[in-house]
Amino acid sequence: MTDIYSIPVKTIGGQEETLKQYKGKVLLVVNVASGCGFTPQYEGLEELYKTLKEKGLVILGFPCNQFGSQEPGSEKEIQTFCQTRYDVTFPMFAKIDVNGEHTHPLYALLKSSQTGLFGSEAIKWNFTKFLIDRNGKVIARFAPQTAPEKLRPDIEKLL
Repeated sequence: MTDIYSIPVKTIGGQEETLKQYKGKVLLVVNVASGCGFTPQYEGLEELYKTLKEKGLVILGFPCNQFGSQEPGSEKEIQTFCQTRYDVTFPMFAKIDVNGEHTHPLYALLKSSQTGLFGSEAIKWNFTKFLIDRNGKVIARFAPQTAPEKLRPDIEKLL
């Protein structure tokens, strides 16, 4: 299995990097969208990040337009929306595919490590969340409807 920290990613600003800089942190990886019924979860995600980042939590947002075309904008538009509407300060990345032929390698790893309902690997909708421990092990997968504040006890166990 690929080491999560060696997977190439592109920041929302266009820089190529890996997740190596987050080694030793607890990660919450979320496929996000600006026009989804779950978009207000940005507020809860940001609250988690602001209150737990000093203890070692990092939230990573990966925009995806595969569900109802709810993230049609450019990276710049997404970044502006997140900052002006929800004051997002956690790291955001370039738009990716989480399913199908062009599934991003990060999501291929996440989905194979923690399957969803009835063993399905496919991401069903925006705001599916993956919790990763300080050693890079995928610990849990949470459904889109799971509010960020409900994740706090699971996150705090890993911090």
